[in-house]
Amino acid sequence: MLDEQRASTEPSEDASTVQADGRLTYTLTEAASRLGISRALAYEAAQRGELPVCRIGRRVLVPRVALLRLLGQDGPPGSQSA
Repeated sequence: MLDEQRASTEPSEDASTVQADGRLTYTLTEAASRLGISRALAYEAAQRGELPVCRIGRRVLVPRVALLRLLGQDGPPGSQSA
């Protein structure tokens, strides 16, 4: 019973978490984790323009919308335009 409660409160690293957490951006490290790639590969992809990023000062952030697009999801269920 406690394991079930603990499992339901722990964040998972799948696309549904990306949709549900309400953040607008992720660090490259967080985005890499959600995409299942290494941090180094995420930085390389950002440098090549394969991973859309926003640079704010020295911070490199991945917009949630861009991450959802890469995962093949444009937004929360039911919000897709026809």
